[in-house]
Amino acid sequence: MTTLQAAPARATYREVFAVRQFRVLFAGYTLFLGGETVKMLALSVTVYAGTGSSLLAALAYVAGFLPYALGGTLLLAYADRWPPRAVMVGYDLVRAAVAAVLAAGLLSPNAMLVLVFVTGIPSAVASAARSALLPELLDGDRYVLGRAVFSTAAGGTQVLGFAVGGMLIAALGPYGALWITVASCLLSAALLRLRLVEQPRRSTAAGYAVRETWHVNRELLRRPAIRSLLLAQWLPPALMVGAEGVLVPYAVQIGMPDSAGLLFTAVALGMLTGDLAIGRLVSPERRERLVGPLALLLGAPLLGFVFSPGPVTAALLLAVSGFGVAYQLGLARRFLEAVPEANRGQAFGLALTGTMTLQGLFAAGGGALGEVSAPGLVVGAAGAASLLAVSGLWRVLASPSA
Repeated sequence: MTTLQAAPARATYREVFAVRQFRVLFAGYTLFLGGETVKMLALSVTVYAGTGSSLLAALAYVAGFLPYALGGTLLLAYADRWPPRAVMVGYDLVRAAVAAVLAAGLLSPNAMLVLVFVTGIPSAVASAARSALLPELLDGDRYVLGRAVFSTAAGGTQVLGFAVGGMLIAALGPYGALWITVASCLLSAALLRLRLVEQPRRSTAAGYAVRETWHVNRELLRRPAIRSLLLAQWLPPALMVGAEGVLVPYAVQIGMPDSAGLLFTAVALGMLTGDLAIGRLVSPERRERLVGPLALLLGAPLLGFVFSPGPVTAALLLAVSGFGVAYQLGLARRFLEAVPEANRGQAFGLALTGTMTLQGLFAAGGGALGEVSAPGLVVGAAGAASLLAVSGLWRVLASPSA
């Protein structure tokens, strides 16, 4: 049982952006998101044009995310061993070099996939360093709102990034668009190096990083408070994401194949709205007490898909489901206080690794179920599974003092 301190005083987004170092970190993160979106789209187009394979094009699209599982289980110790600015700048330079090689057009499609996959493994370390730096820049409720700002940026990239990336590829071609990624990486590296104050490393441990990563991950998972909070962050949304694996087939099922983009956009808009509304309009104490009810919103609306609603109704249901993702804002402070400061980077990295790995697996699982079952039923089943996970974790989700 972990006893939390009283909920902090309510903060505002103005107070968050008043912190100069946060503005620098956020600007670097925005450049990161934009560059990665363009790279994923351009790589997918390039691989498909060179091979004609839909499978390889899909692998190209997710090649930047799959390495999280490896990096999260092998290298996370470096998120605490190395200073965070050095980690983020170093990885930006690696990304710039990779994008330049891709843009040069010298590699075969298969070689491109291998290069992106291998060089993406350290991405888990860079993301962990960025996440662990946030509570060192923002305190109290400002930290929670800072998390909301980062989530909003990620959601905004889903809404706008693909459209802008598509226009860049149409105007410059996939190889030309990749030079945009190179520029964004170099700009991010320069910004962080020149404007972000270096923070000291949190751990002075030596020895094999892989062994330490495994050891610390096991120790974190052995602690009931941390394990339960990790599961609470992982399972409900990952199971909900299983529905996204069949949204394209669902659009075809209802006779509106062009509505698939609307359905995906609805999820992202729901997430954006939830983060902004819950972060800005709800007090910290109330936010933490709304965790359970908001988590129920992830799966409950998806049950309506068993009735094969039309695109507008389906989009509304998905938007409500996406709104429920804001439940994680109420868990942010609890997780921060539960993890040891010396291992904060690895703890945040473990949370992110589990999130991306499980969401990828359940999205693939949803797609596999769509091969043998109607897409609407698969979406409904994903909603039911998310509700079951919330039910099993209700004690953690519903009690701020758990």
